[in-house]
Amino acid sequence: MVVIRLSRGGAKKRPFFNIVVADSRHRRDGRFIERVGFYNPIAAGGEQPLRLALDRVDYWAGHGAQLSPTVARLVSQAKAAPAAAPAVA
Repeated sequence: MVVIRLSRGGAKKRPFFNIVVADSRHRRDGRFIERVGFYNPIAAGGEQPLRLALDRVDYWAGHGAQLSPTVARLVSQAKAAPAAAPAVA
């Protein structure tokens, strides 16, 4: 099954997440099919906390990909505030 989920990056105590389309059998931070955005939970100042290619998320969801609960929450936030999160990956 194909899932859209978070893949952790960043340093210790400084998380950074890529939003990726991956096969559910692969590891969380392992192989993925496509990167569709990122999420920076500790963005400060002028940094962008969320960037998401909503057209690609809709494409994969239309082809049967399941969104993780956290990614579903982030997608709904991005759709609610399109000016804050441009649709460019």
